[in-house]
Amino acid sequence: MSLPESIQVFERGWLSSNNVLLVDDACAAIVDTGYASHAPQTLALLQAALGERPLDLIVNTHLHSDHCGGNALLQAAWPCRTAIPASEAAAIRNWDEAHLSYRGTGQTCERFTFTETLAPGDHLTLGALDWQVLGAPGHDPHSLMLYCAEERVLISADALWENGFGVIFPELEGESGFAEEQAVLEAIAKLDVRTVIPGHGAPFTNVSLALERAFSRVAWLRADPARNAKNALKVLIVFKLLEVRTMSFDALLRMLDAAAVMRAAAAMLKPRDAWPALLRGLIEELASNGGPLTVDGERIDARRIVAQ
Repeated sequence: MSLPESIQVFERGWLSSNNVLLVDDACAAIVDTGYASHAPQTLALLQAALGERPLDLIVNTHLHSDHCGGNALLQAAWPCRTAIPASEAAAIRNWDEAHLSYRGTGQTCERFTFTETLAPGDHLTLGALDWQVLGAPGHDPHSLMLYCAEERVLISADALWENGFGVIFPELEGESGFAEEQAVLEAIAKLDVRTVIPGHGAPFTNVSLALERAFSRVAWLRADPARNAKNALKVLIVFKLLEVRTMSFDALLRMLDAAAVMRAAAAMLKPRDAWPALLRGLIEELASNGGPLTVDGERIDARRIVAQ
């Protein structure tokens, strides 16, 4: 994998997004900061990479908790600027957790501030390279990507992974998301991209194959939106278990009832009185064949092999 010397990728696990460090003489910048429970690790990685040099800038592709959960700790460690999607500015200024999805997904994010905003069409100089800001709605209506035409590198966030893309959250609440994801993939296909740095997983170069898989997945989800809802519930359950390590079935059921995004996904699948059976079935699937969870009676645990 060949990336410019000014770019360093910290590949994280399921719970945190990748962090992309871009350094030049004028600025040391990090794109996305991971989840709150991994924030000390994010800080340690940056301190090791930067040495005595301070962090100058945080750039958030979008404001899901696994991409901005380290913002507050990094802002406390360094007096750095922070750039967020412009369409999220009011929600961050007022710390509207319902709008920001933290309460709705049962996740946490320590309050942070911002100094500037980004919108599609903007340009940034990071790592001595010019980056164009591109819109990437679908997974999240406010999400952005960064594209460097000179080096043919795309920081794609959760719009494109090597094997798919992030949950299409807007569709869970009756808003359009599949069409937007399709359009973003079509836009990526028109770019001259050599290397993709995704929000999760290793950077990759077989962009055409990744796009083929992603287009196929969009079509599969659009054919039956309940598939997106089921996937969303599985992802949110595993995410929570990776954070807390163990939960009782009753605690998880209460979380399902309290978290608006999880409720919306469950409502697409079963009537409310069938949610306990729905949840048990999903947990059984996640625990089968070496899956990410284990079950011991009423206790559910995350396997150690997916702890990072």
